[in-house]
Amino acid sequence: MILDFDDLYTTSTVPWDLGEPQPAVVAFERAGRLSGAVLDVGCGLGDNAIYLAGKGYRVTAIDAAAPAVEQARQRAVAHGVDVEFTVADATTLTGFDGRFDTVLDSALYHCLADEHRTQYAAALHRATKPGARLNMLCFSDQTIGGVPSPLPVSEKNIRDTLTAGGWAITDLTSGELLALTEPSREFVEQYPNAATDDKGRIAMPIWIVQADRVT
Repeated sequence: MILDFDDLYTTSTVPWDLGEPQPAVVAFERAGRLSGAVLDVGCGLGDNAIYLAGKGYRVTAIDAAAPAVEQARQRAVAHGVDVEFTVADATTLTGFDGRFDTVLDSALYHCLADEHRTQYAAALHRATKPGARLNMLCFSDQTIGGVPSPLPVSEKNIRDTLTAGGWAITDLTSGELLALTEPSREFVEQYPNAATDDKGRIAMPIWIVQADRVT
């Protein structure tokens, strides 16, 4: 599946535009998984980055889609928080060498082709400091209530790619990512019994991944 993210952010309401952080990201923060300089990679419209900045973290947030980054900057201003938003290629992270203590990937990895995933894992290693932590949410090849993800990724793919890229996985569990129902209408109509939360958002299956940078 090849998506034109510039077009999506310009012409559509994207399914992941919750207007608030993903619950799994909030859980990462509450568990003490973030510290120091934080990189939110594939930040989209910036809700996770804005949440973390509001908690006092120094956040740099990048996305390859310029329209998303511009909207994210506007949202940060509206929330009164300071986030460094930048248009950048996550598979290279040029100019960010050795800069970050923590990485957050909320639904980027599964958007990349296999060869780009390898480049991405290596780029994250270059962009981080010794002892850095990676926190990742990635669509899985499992289901929730019979509902699959639109971009399934196997546990083996994640383990093999991150290990080769210099990351030691410390925890990998199943979880869920919330998506707006209406922008996901075509997908949702295939699964009329899909579970939704009290705001009518559909839950999609993900891997919740924690990893440490190998020095």
